[in-house]
Amino acid sequence: MNKFRFTIKVLAIAIFMFAFASLAQAQASRTWVSGVGDDANPCSRTAPCKTFAGAISKTAAGGEIDCLDPGGFGAVTITKSLTIDGTHGGGFGSILASSTNGVIVNDSGAGTIIVTLRSLSINGGPPTTPGLNGIRFLSGKILNVEDCKIFNFTQNAGIDVQSSTSALINVSDTSLFNNVRGIRLTTSAGFVNANIFNCQIKSNTNEGIRLEANGFANIDNSNIGANATGVSCNGGAANLTHDQLSGNATGLAAGSSTSRIGGCTFFGNTTAVSIAGGAVKSTGDNYIDGPITGGGLTPLPPI
Repeated sequence: MNKFRFTIKVLAIAIFMFAFASLAQAQASRTWVSGVGDDANPCSRTAPCKTFAGAISKTAAGGEIDCLDPGGFGAVTITKSLTIDGTHGGGFGSILASSTNGVIVNDSGAGTIIVTLRSLSINGGPPTTPGLNGIRFLSGKILNVEDCKIFNFTQNAGIDVQSSTSALINVSDTSLFNNVRGIRLTTSAGFVNANIFNCQIKSNTNEGIRLEANGFANIDNSNIGANATGVSCNGGAANLTHDQLSGNATGLAAGSSTSRIGGCTFFGNTTAVSIAGGAVKSTGDNYIDGPITGGGLTPLPPI
């Protein structure tokens, strides 16, 4: 009897170890998706998955999902540190998110994960069934959006940050157009800071960039045009350097906080700068064609 019990225990341990090893093996540091893949595959280069959602469970935290060839790889929710790279050349990573969110980033309030989205086309779909938000960030530590196109989203924004934790948002070389807003930042706890570099933010119904409670943005070398408002500070503030704001109803709408502009060009806006209770500090090297309402610019002291 004792020998039988011992055998059962050894067998149970062996089964547990085998299951654990299988699980560990399934978590690869790099996985692949393909337009002709299958989510039942291990997501290796020779046996890729079909969707980003299918590859997530087989990718280790801190790992990367790459596109092997062109395809639409579906909406996805990210709950761990991860990179999704659409790649250049053979690959093209597309997400068609009709009537839903393209990407959700949410680590359930931990505020620890780092997510990078690179070289992706995130499309909200046709006007009859538009997408909600291109990227919806609910909690995490850092979100990097690089070389992406985000368009046709009508709920809150192409990039909608409503974080329950302090977070850093980096957006570079990205186009946001035909959304209700390009980028929206707000948080219920701490601060959300964004670095927006070399972006095209155009033809959005309301704001190109909207900064709400404790949302702050450094915006550099970007073209913000043909929006109802280029940059709106409504509880947050912006630092704009070397940006072009043109063809908006209002270029910069400054609320109760203090924003700063340096080396920027404002032209073709119905109102160049609107100041409502706060201040806009200027380095004095901006080109501003159009009215400034609600007060004048405050000169920044010389360096």
